[in-house]
Order: sequence, then C-alpha cells, then structure tokens
Amino acid sequence: MKTLLPNVLLFPALLALGACAASGPAATSAAQAPDTARRAPAAVVPEDLSRYRPVFAAPKPAAAPAAGAKTFVAPTNHVNAQVEQRLRDQAYTNQNVKYAQGFRILAYVGLERDQAMAIRRAVISRYPEETDYLTYKQPIYRLWVGDYLTRLEAEQAMLRIRPLVPKAELQSTQVVLNKTTF
Repeated sequence: MKTLLPNVLLFPALLALGACAASGPAATSAAQAPDTARRAPAAVVPEDLSRYRPVFAAPKPAAAPAAGAKTFVAPTNHVNAQVEQRLRDQAYTNQNVKYAQGFRILAYVGLERDQAMAIRRAVISRYPEETDYLTYKQPIYRLWVGDYLTRLEAEQAMLRIRPLVPKAELQSTQVVLNKTTF
C-alpha cells in the first residue's frame, strides 16, 4: 500500500513530462550552441514606393512676348446676371430683418413700480441714447436697458450703468436692429 501511493502520483507526472518533451524545441548539440551575443538591431530598409508615384508630362513653356509689344490681360472676375439677381434678393431680405440674437441689461426686477421708474429715469437722464423696456407681468416689473448685438458691447454698457444700478445683469435675448446704423 505504501508503494501504491507514490506510483499513482508518479505516473501522471511522467505523462505530463512526456507531453511537454514532445512539443519542446529540438535538442542542440555542443557544436550548435545557442547564440547569446548582443548585436545592434538590423537597419530597416525603407520600402521603395517610387514605382507607385504618378508621372505627369512637363508643361510646355509659354512663348515670350516680343520685346516692345504690350500685352493686355482681359478681366476674368465677371458677375453674371444670375449672381447679381441673387445678391439683390439677399440684400432685400436683409433689409426686412428686424430682430437678431443679442443682449440686454436687466436693470430691475421687483414689485415696486415707483422704484422701477426711478431707475429708468436715472439711466435715461444719464444715457439718453440707450433704449429702455419696462414690462409688467403681475406682480413683477422688469426693466431692460439697451439692444446690443455682441456681449462685448453689452459688458461695456453695463460697466457704465453699474454705478446707477449695482444689481444689473446681462441677459441673452432677441434685440431690435437699428437700421440707421447699417
């Protein structure tokens, strides 16, 4: 019984070693010692792709004008009638545009009409060129100042208005285009 247990364990080990030995590399003889010397990597030769490059015929040289002859070059930037008509149509359409996406300064939001009117009078008296919009949706009054197409213009105007209205803020909205500036 004592010899049976080692034999049972030895037999599967021998089978596993036999399976590994059959799939391993071939044995090397003393004359064929493995090469372990370090070598520089072989230089990679780039592939020659010139045979795939397209070949074009050389352009023919232009004839030189005579020594005293003057040459006239005809203009090539002609606008035909269809393009002119489309440009006129687009200009007409642009004249009818009344609104654009822009910014206004929200100067007041609150319940007091008298306070909204006081802020409106202060802004208009100091900056008469600014337009103002006072709306009332029960129970809130809102006062907007200006029509600005860019945020930069709106920020500059807000810096001017800040001393009068410290809580002013910018709002993105549709603004009325002033056609006299175009």
